[in-house]
Amino acid sequence: MPLEEVQQNARRILDAVATVIDGKAGAISTALTVLLAEGHLLIEDVPGVGKTQLARALGKAVDAKVNRIQFTPDLLPSDITGVSIFERQRGEFEFKPGPVFANIVIGDEINRASPKTQSALLESLEERQVTVDGISHPLPNPFLVVATQNPVEMEGTYSLPEAQRDRFMARISLGYPDAESELRMLRQRETASPLDSLEPLVSLLDLRRMITSVRAVYAAAVVERYAVSIVQATRVHPDLRLGASPRATLQLMRAAKSWAALNGRRYVIPDDVDALSGPVLSHRLVLAGRTGAGAVSAAADIVQSIVAATPVPLDEASR
Repeated sequence: MPLEEVQQNARRILDAVATVIDGKAGAISTALTVLLAEGHLLIEDVPGVGKTQLARALGKAVDAKVNRIQFTPDLLPSDITGVSIFERQRGEFEFKPGPVFANIVIGDEINRASPKTQSALLESLEERQVTVDGISHPLPNPFLVVATQNPVEMEGTYSLPEAQRDRFMARISLGYPDAESELRMLRQRETASPLDSLEPLVSLLDLRRMITSVRAVYAAAVVERYAVSIVQATRVHPDLRLGASPRATLQLMRAAKSWAALNGRRYVIPDDVDALSGPVLSHRLVLAGRTGAGAVSAAADIVQSIVAATPVPLDEASR
């Protein structure tokens, strides 16, 4: 697909989702960036700000199958992946797919399930397949997991371990809308939800073509070294106990390519890396001596300071 068509389709999707999620253009752009970069998204925010609505609107705009999983303490791994059931008539086991078999899977309050159930997602996040009874079943293409967390009500929750957070390409927070956006939301939703009237704008085939075009975006060696410098700086920062992984470097560059394509460029520039460094890196970092919700914002501040201190390559960055 020509890059101009990719940008045009992306703009239509962004505008459509913006009718459902008011005043959050940045979060919507990041969500679409992650989708086109073949990653997964973690949304951490208080209840009622539109975390689930964002994922559902994105799915409707791209004509994707969307499944929602409500994570609870009694949820079992088979409730996510599916189970093999013995068919008496045929005398053999038949696999019944679970809700993870969709293009967009919404994992609501993922930290409320037990670690065993959380780990059921690991294979699907990384390898895009599910293995049940020794048999691997490929997941649909494209495949995006949007997991949500509530940072306020922490009683009875199980924090995502570092290995699982590392599988999410980006983390975003929607936050409360401003007064004008909230007022507009009241007026628009007195009689109906904008989500009900949202129509598919691109087919799954077109979405796959968009993803293929994003993969072909060029990244010069000097820009790749710039991204590596930022990631490596997190591993030696005195306020961090754990820096970003090599997987983070790969996902940062994939996200930067997607961001460049959304902005109509066939090549990555350092500004693309800067724009995605916070969402891609901050949730992977472990601060020395700090935990909880405040640690996430502190990690984001550290990433911002690292980006500001890393020399920007100017000679070959735009070639």
